[in-house]
Amino acid sequence: MQSDNIPIYKKKDFEKMRKAGNLAAHVLDQLYELIKPGTTTLEINDFCHDLILKNNAIPAPLNYKGFPKSVCTSVNHVVCHGIPNEKKSLNVGDIINVDVTVILDGWYGDSSRMFVAGKPNKKHLDLLKTTYECLQIGIKEAQPGKTFGDIGYKIQEYAENKNYSVVRDFCGHGIGQQFHTPPSVLHFGNLGEGPILKPGMFFTIEPMINLGDWKVKILNDGWTAVTKDKSYSAQFEHTIGITEEGNEVFTLSENNTDFPINDL
Repeated sequence: MQSDNIPIYKKKDFEKMRKAGNLAAHVLDQLYELIKPGTTTLEINDFCHDLILKNNAIPAPLNYKGFPKSVCTSVNHVVCHGIPNEKKSLNVGDIINVDVTVILDGWYGDSSRMFVAGKPNKKHLDLLKTTYECLQIGIKEAQPGKTFGDIGYKIQEYAENKNYSVVRDFCGHGIGQQFHTPPSVLHFGNLGEGPILKPGMFFTIEPMINLGDWKVKILNDGWTAVTKDKSYSAQFEHTIGITEEGNEVFTLSENNTDFPINDL
């Protein structure tokens, strides 16, 4: 098991992660008014890029392994790692995941949310609600003494009981002073499997839930992951730290728009 290489951080490091996580959440909070029909994904990228720099931080995705933009924008059947561009403007009812990771004073804050251009239809709103609930279930399960398999099992059970599928090809990850470290946080699995959660572990939980089948493919740009059957996909993500008593979510919204959709 990889538990030996999972970094364990000190109590003072929680404050650093809190600040980085707060900034990532702050950037996402500002998108509520920006994202509407006609907005391009490049406009979203540029807004986030400028706001991150204004806060004396660095957008982590920019040039990471060659990624060309500062955030990921994944629309409709794009599962993750969508590349912002000036050609893709949002249509009424489009759903979009915006994934923001900042580096603040050497520490990474990583979070993503779903937004809707205009008003979602019921089918897509139910997908967004279920995906957000999967994230909350995963966070609730992330307690010291539990295993990473427990987190994945609970998310998978909830999603599949509602006839959705859980993407297997991407997962959450350890984070801290690096973008990606052990552990891999799967959103499916079996109870009792995987490393045991210990105080001081920092990682993301970021379930990707599909309306159709879970299988994905990567487009020719080498980044954009889409559902093979072109069914819609949704994702929500938080960065958390395990404490002695439970966990702390570093990336909570400042204005309670962790689920920033109208007409709930």
